[in-house]
Amino acid sequence: MQVKAESIDRKLILHLRGELDHHAARQIMQHIARELEYALPLETELDFSGVTFMDSSGIAVALHTMQQMKQLGGKMRIGYPSAQVKIVFTAAGLQQLIELEEGHEK
Repeated sequence: MQVKAESIDRKLILHLRGELDHHAARQIMQHIARELEYALPLETELDFSGVTFMDSSGIAVALHTMQQMKQLGGKMRIGYPSAQVKIVFTAAGLQQLIELEEGHEK
C-alpha cells in the first residue's frame, strides 16, 4: 500500500494505491496522521481510485482520518472509490458520514 500526498492551499489530497487490509491499515493511519500534522489542512480528500482491494480496515482508515480532520476544524471527503471500495463503504453506510466523490479520477 502506498500513499502519495499533494497539498495545495490548505487542501490535502492523499492518493492511496494498492491493497488496503488489516496488515496495511495501521501503517496507513500513521502515515496520514503525519501528513495531516505537517500540512494542517482545512480540507482533506482520500483518493481511493488506486485501491485495488479493501476490507473493513479501509472504513477504519476513513473514520480515523475524519476524526482527525474534525479536531483540526476541517472537513474530509473520499474521492473516486473503485467499484469494490464503494461496495464496502456503502454496505457500512459510510456515505452518510463522509462525502463520496464519484466518477473518474481527476
